[in-house]
Amino acid sequence: MNNVNSHKLGLVVGGMAAFMHLLWALMVLVGLAKPLMNWFMGLHFLTASHAINPFSFGKALMLVVMAGVVGYLFGFVFGSFWNLAHRDARPGQEIQK
Repeated sequence: MNNVNSHKLGLVVGGMAAFMHLLWALMVLVGLAKPLMNWFMGLHFLTASHAINPFSFGKALMLVVMAGVVGYLFGFVFGSFWNLAHRDARPGQEIQK
């Protein structure tokens, strides 16, 4: 198995997490979050009372940044464990292809 670049994997996972949360924040801003939540809940045969708080730029920024940071850490750790699990048992010897 090939090694993965843990930094690049962290950037990809963190970027995707940040982008998804940016979309959520934009849906809250334009008022699409509540209908979307109701639709998702209905798909799962659930009825729950939930409230979407008013949009706050500071909270939206924190949401996107934190999602990106946590996503980066998750991707980096996953890549590091992947490389650890797929390393050669005898260091210094090349793998036969």
